[in-house]
Amino acid sequence: MSKVLELALMLGLVFGALAGLMAFLITYDEYRHHYPDRRPALRAGIEVGLVTFAFFLVFSVAAGMVAWRFDR
Repeated sequence: MSKVLELALMLGLVFGALAGLMAFLITYDEYRHHYPDRRPALRAGIEVGLVTFAFFLVFSVAAGMVAWRFDR
């Protein structure tokens, strides 16, 4: 694997995890005010956090592939 793709993957993992954690915390904090039980708020927060992580990871790898294409 090329160094550009490795860097893109590492950046995607790190910043994707941070973005997913922040999305989870924001969503959970907002939704817990609307539900008497915390379980639906926790589930919604986890779903949003995982989708956010996946988005940032895929976007980072795609950007790395574009950069690798122009780096040749």
